[in-house]
Amino acid sequence: MSADADPDEVARLIVLRQLTQGPRTRAQLAEACAKRSVPPQVSDRVLDRFTELGLIDDVSFAQAWVQSRHAGKGLSRKALRFELRRRGVADDVIDGALEQVGGDDERAAATALVRSRVAGLARYDRATQTRRLQGLLARRGYSAGLAAAVVREVLGDPVGQDVWP
Repeated sequence: MSADADPDEVARLIVLRQLTQGPRTRAQLAEACAKRSVPPQVSDRVLDRFTELGLIDDVSFAQAWVQSRHAGKGLSRKALRFELRRRGVADDVIDGALEQVGGDDERAAATALVRSRVAGLARYDRATQTRRLQGLLARRGYSAGLAAAVVREVLGDPVGQDVWP
């Protein structure tokens, strides 16, 4: 920020530019202001005003993020929590947003994800298929127990003979 620039105007421009690129959390916008050397009290004042106007809403952001990433990417609640924390969303807001994803929803998303990938693994033996599918679910934040159960179910192994430890 140059010495003769109005800090309030600089902060407003930074926030507007960020918001035109897509929804942002308050923490992300505060970080963008800090990178441009806007004093914290100025950025807080500008962010408060944008919040009053409804242009910054971490609750709506978190709810939309959870729905989009869970449905589109098949991410687990654990992975969604991590992503929202990384974006500076408060834990109580995250908890509220994650309420829309129940255990059945999480299992259904994991099952759909495995089913979408199983055909591409047809050339591999059962142990390799199991290992790769469980690895896929682990990278999306699913627990080992849920991953093993879903993979067994999709591959048609209800007894659990080919479970990856």
